[in-house]
Amino acid sequence: MKAKNQRLILLALAIVAVGIAALLAMSAMRDQASFFYAPADVARQGIPLDRAVRIGGMVRRNSLHRHPDGVTIDFLVGDETPSVIRVTYRGITPDLFREGSGVIAEGRFQPNGQFTATEILAKHDENYMPPELTRRGMHRTDHVG
Repeated sequence: MKAKNQRLILLALAIVAVGIAALLAMSAMRDQASFFYAPADVARQGIPLDRAVRIGGMVRRNSLHRHPDGVTIDFLVGDETPSVIRVTYRGITPDLFREGSGVIAEGRFQPNGQFTATEILAKHDENYMPPELTRRGMHRTDHVG
């Protein structure tokens, strides 16, 4: 066999191997991917019970309930629609987590529609100021940045 043909065969085998590796990686990532749902999406599409998902929205005012154990909370997540998702979380919440603020929760829906979160991420708006600067009396326009 000529050297040129051997190089072409090796190149073709390398391309096939890279393609197979890419397909395996994508398959593994698909199993690990978390899908994101807003309350309106859940109301429209139904509750995804078969996988871990992320939900996002605003923590509804007057919906936060802390359990006596000190680490379990219940709250409602809503969006600009009337739809809400009831969330239960056991753990320490982020400092920015509060009613009226944005939240992303990762976890699973239960058959009764309750969302059991395993992780809570608090979102802040574009006007966020670190507490240290707020305590010193600085305003958003006072610092360069």
